[in-house]
Amino acid sequence: MNEPLQRFKIVEHAAHVVELRMVRPEKLNAMDQRWFRELTSVMGRFGVDDDVRAVVLTGEGRAFSAGGDIDMFHDLGGDVEKVRPHLRRVYDAFHSVERCAVPVIAAVSGLAYGGGTELALACDMVLAGESARFSFKEANVGLQPGFGIVRGPQVIGPQWTSYLALTGRDIDSCQARTCGLVQEVHPDGELLARALGLAREIAAKPPLAVQVGKAFIKRHTTSGFSESVEATALLFGTDQHAGSVAAFRRRAR
Repeated sequence: MNEPLQRFKIVEHAAHVVELRMVRPEKLNAMDQRWFRELTSVMGRFGVDDDVRAVVLTGEGRAFSAGGDIDMFHDLGGDVEKVRPHLRRVYDAFHSVERCAVPVIAAVSGLAYGGGTELALACDMVLAGESARFSFKEANVGLQPGFGIVRGPQVIGPQWTSYLALTGRDIDSCQARTCGLVQEVHPDGELLARALGLAREIAAKPPLAVQVGKAFIKRHTTSGFSESVEATALLFGTDQHAGSVAAFRRRAR
């Protein structure tokens, strides 16, 4: 990519494994416009012009990601014409994880709120630390997780998606494993090593077989999103959303 990475850091490990680390801990790895651009760009490179065979995606600090940057919501200003291209960038970023040529393993510790949970849904596998908390917080600010309400029913089922999207409640790592979002739970101090170990195990397999397997598993990952863009864009234009964002920003000062 032309611009240097600011929201992510690539850490190369042995055995064809790469760690992609979100590095905005002062903002709980919140997602802004640059974050979405960088993720889309870097995911498009893995497994294409290098010898990477598996990626571990994690966050620096006490959060995997707290989701969308609330200041970004404020800057969009409820303008539906600005929101539509923004949502397409968001979906492109999450799709870039799904379409990445090689498996992407999420290593989640701490908060995975809103877009953080959506990012986990986009990954091929999710390992969680004992501190992990998953939630869709969008309903609290008059929105819905546009990617999550399409992908969630396919990964964790409609009831669990409804439980998260309509209440804004948290679930812990054990509940996330029960609903199928998380495949393994480990102590926080062991999480990254376990995720890297799983990545090395996958990277040791014949790479073409792994890539074909992922491609077929993820072959139905585009339906429903056009409708979600329109519905979510309209929510951005409501007074309820504007008032909720203003109240959140006042509390954050």
